[in-house]
Amino acid sequence: MHKKYRIKIIVSFILMIISATGFSQSNDFRVTLDAGHGAHDFGAVYEGRIEKNIALAVVLKVGKILESTPQMKVNYTRKTDVFIDLIERANIANRVNANIFVSIHCNANRNTAADGTETYVMGLSKVASNLEAAKKENSVITLEKDYKQKYEGFDPNSPETMIGMTLMQEEYLDNSISLASKIEDSFADLGKKIRGGGVKQAPFMVLHKAYMPRVLIEMGFISNRIEGNILNSEEGQNEIAKAIADAIISYKKEYYGNGEFEVTGELPSQKINEKPIKDTVTPVKAKTVSRNEDSIQPKKMVDSSKPIFKVQLSASIKKVELIPRNFKGLNNISMAFENSVYKYMYGETADYNEAKQQLQEAKSKGYDTAFLIAFKNGEKISVQDALR
Repeated sequence: MHKKYRIKIIVSFILMIISATGFSQSNDFRVTLDAGHGAHDFGAVYEGRIEKNIALAVVLKVGKILESTPQMKVNYTRKTDVFIDLIERANIANRVNANIFVSIHCNANRNTAADGTETYVMGLSKVASNLEAAKKENSVITLEKDYKQKYEGFDPNSPETMIGMTLMQEEYLDNSISLASKIEDSFADLGKKIRGGGVKQAPFMVLHKAYMPRVLIEMGFISNRIEGNILNSEEGQNEIAKAIADAIISYKKEYYGNGEFEVTGELPSQKINEKPIKDTVTPVKAKTVSRNEDSIQPKKMVDSSKPIFKVQLSASIKKVELIPRNFKGLNNISMAFENSVYKYMYGETADYNEAKQQLQEAKSKGYDTAFLIAFKNGEKISVQDALR
């Protein structure tokens, strides 16, 4: 065999291996789409309009649009009429390290005049209407086998019981609100009514265990004959699917751009916890931590045996020199390398109020998606545990 020909074969083989390992897909923006309900769980049903079918139809339409968009990778919690446990829906997103999780539903009310859209982020709202919405969606767990053991400590009829559980919402709240706002803006452009004046917070179990920015969409009321018939129509589904897809694409462009994007948040695979929800998240220890040797200000000595707060600015597959000019003038930058990703952090303090000031400083420099993280004895802990 000719030498040049052998070299070409070897090069082609190497490229094939690189492609197979997913390296060429490192820039993909990963979206997990969740069609609410399924199989024996019909969701809301009014005059032949069935929530599980409408949710699935819209999800598949959203997915089709996103799949045709460059650098978008979509996976689904379900693509057929099957029943998926709420925790498993979140874990499907966690296992693929999704950048966002979008759960799609239809609303319903005994008052058949009720109409409009609602988009929720994970939160512990005490607003009665928000808790009622969460109660309705969380009641699905009673259809799961051994749900009392699986969701020990949680009462689906009382969403407030989630307050006692470990929540990871703080790290993703700003990004979740941004995504939800874009979705509501898209709905408003369609002329749809936005109920409650904007994004809402509520303790939805399906969002609780998804460790990335996540939202739950109520596309409209199928109990309302006019709105329900629109949602049940091909034209109406295409319209709302495009609105959701456009919002997701807009979010991706704003936060991740078109090239090698930065990841703002923990990799979900580091946090997956299959134990009952009363358990806390296992801390993650960084492999290596480097400190900024070019810091303008002298570094304060901090007792590592006490909880320490830092501001996570970004994460990237690129290694960047830890000097102020690479971080918009910020000094006291540190870096952790975890799961093949470099995470860049600003500041280091045991004072939570000082940490919040540092967070605001980072945001004023342009790090809009920065968030607080906490460590103790060199190991990552949740901000909630640090405050306790």
